[in-house]
Amino acid sequence: MSKDFLLEIGLEEMPAQYVSSSVLQLEKRVTDWLTENKIEFGEIKTYSTPRRLTVLVEGMAEEQANRVEEAKGPAKKIALDEEGNWSKAALGFAKSQKVDPADLTFRDIKGVEYIYIKKEVIGEKTSTLLPSLEKVVTSMTFPVSMHWGSNDLRYIRPIKWLIAMFGEEIIPFEITGVTTSNTSRGHRFLGKSATIKQPSDYPNALLEQFVVVNAEERKQAIVEQLRELESMENWQIKEDDDLLEEVTNLVEYPTVLSGNFEKEYLELPEEVLITTMKEHQRYFPVFSQAGELLPHFVTVRNGNHENLDTVARGNEKVLRARLSDADFFYQEDLKMTIDEAVAKLQNIVFHEKLGTLTEKMKRVQKVALMLADYLDWQEEDKQDIIRLTNIYKFDLVTNIVGEFPELQGLMGEKYALLQGEKPAIATAIREHYLPNSAEGELPQTDLGSLIAIADKLETLIGFFCVNIVPTGSADPFGLRRSAFGAMRIIQANGWDIPMLEVISRIVDMERAEGSAELPGADVKKEVQTFLKNRLRVILQGHHIRHDIIDAVIGGDPNVIPQLIDRAQILNEHAEAEWFRPTIEALSRVVKIAKKYEDGVEVDPALFENEYEQALFDKLEKLKFDYAGLTIIERLKAFADLRTTIDAYFDNTLVMSDNDELKNNRLALLFELASFIKEFAQMDEINVK
Repeated sequence: MSKDFLLEIGLEEMPAQYVSSSVLQLEKRVTDWLTENKIEFGEIKTYSTPRRLTVLVEGMAEEQANRVEEAKGPAKKIALDEEGNWSKAALGFAKSQKVDPADLTFRDIKGVEYIYIKKEVIGEKTSTLLPSLEKVVTSMTFPVSMHWGSNDLRYIRPIKWLIAMFGEEIIPFEITGVTTSNTSRGHRFLGKSATIKQPSDYPNALLEQFVVVNAEERKQAIVEQLRELESMENWQIKEDDDLLEEVTNLVEYPTVLSGNFEKEYLELPEEVLITTMKEHQRYFPVFSQAGELLPHFVTVRNGNHENLDTVARGNEKVLRARLSDADFFYQEDLKMTIDEAVAKLQNIVFHEKLGTLTEKMKRVQKVALMLADYLDWQEEDKQDIIRLTNIYKFDLVTNIVGEFPELQGLMGEKYALLQGEKPAIATAIREHYLPNSAEGELPQTDLGSLIAIADKLETLIGFFCVNIVPTGSADPFGLRRSAFGAMRIIQANGWDIPMLEVISRIVDMERAEGSAELPGADVKKEVQTFLKNRLRVILQGHHIRHDIIDAVIGGDPNVIPQLIDRAQILNEHAEAEWFRPTIEALSRVVKIAKKYEDGVEVDPALFENEYEQALFDKLEKLKFDYAGLTIIERLKAFADLRTTIDAYFDNTLVMSDNDELKNNRLALLFELASFIKEFAQMDEINVK
């Protein structure tokens, strides 16, 4: 037999951005509790609004199933006394397991006998276990939490009511003075209390009180109303999943309405208008069918269709004030030259240990020019780098960016164009912030890509130099994002930048300028390890096998595009017939070459058989061709060596009693191993 179970946590309004994750957390915790308590159940449904987190468990068994459990006790030598009777340890074990000592048996585990018992456990009634769900509710964690009243519980918002029902039975427990019942609360203004007779009644009972508890149904209702308004007005309301998710979790009973603003505000940059509407007011901007921004907005009311005109006027008044402020900020910004803005950067501290923004920009300029040298950029390109790195943070002191930080870079591009900067420089000002997420858009121009890499690497290494590094989940300065972004850009452009050398030079630069607290060698090693770990994430994103990731990162990690290519090519050919014997042969070379003593050079005159000469000839050809080979051609060249390597080992005793012969053979293998190890640590690859 089974019943449905309902758990609702009623709260003061939660921040919209945490509603979805919180109800998913509740679902998982309830699921884990049911599993741990061996209670069978059917489907679990979740419901959420800004004022409630709810799970409805269908088909929950009325009692645990009877089961047979086994338990392991002390070893036989401890369980029996000298006379063969049960010891105190054995009797204590039997008592703790609530079994008769006569039921104890022995079982051999890896040559040692232990007491074992089998016992039948009678399942408890679910209704007697359910009150312990109080601990599930109180154990939830949130990104933001608070105390209230005199209780010690920290929670996302104060708990106002609780429902816990198993069928029609109320499951009793209490949290912060709030006791469970079968009464929920409807819409704050339109609804009343709702008595839930049984769990399955819950959605409809709340709907009667103007609460749509199903978040997906609320979202769909909003989308349908938006589409209807689009059709009626011949507008285009562009899809915005983040904004839609947020407004869904801001309301309990959604009604879409529109409003207007003065046309003269359309003279503001479109991004300023859109950001004002979306970020400050949670409004949807409205476009014509041709994609032009119109002087209208759409918002979602938490209520019904009554008095919509009044609501629209109120929203218009608020937006008008916001746009008036934005217009004032924009006009003030236009009065300031770029050079005046740049001068203000020397008064803004980037970080107390890393100086001002002006000092950071100078360091980034050095890094960018260094990268340009590696990429053989022309003098004209370097002049663009110098101008760009002299100004690229200037918009941080503008009024618009002060009000809308998310427009940094974008407003810099617009202001730079208005003041006559080269389009390439203006674009790079915007692009240097990219990517702004793990899968975000990358810079599309060479100059933007270069400055983005330089800025991110200088930030990363600068913080490492002053011993500020990510720990666990804490990364307040976004250093993982900086590293990941820089490597994504390098990969996308296919730039063969020698990362180990670049890291070393940036660390030396930071130390020379006094921005360092740790020994340079330590910082270089830590940064290399950190970047290797970020590379692992990138390679995992390409679905590369873990052993192949270990192999290529253990090889030459210097040039990122080549490393990623090596990983992808090894991964693609891992199932080929020739792959296993090739990897085994190459791994054998590397393993034996570890015995090489430095200083010995290969002397062909000491070869004793044709197999030594054949391997030497193949190695000489590989050395001559290697630099001009593609990654796949290098792997094929190694594969072609396999039969020669096998024949060499079958017919040559490397570790000869003659030291001169032994050292000569090890020197030959060492030279070959240096090429193999640069490609990958082949012995890390699992070919069994």
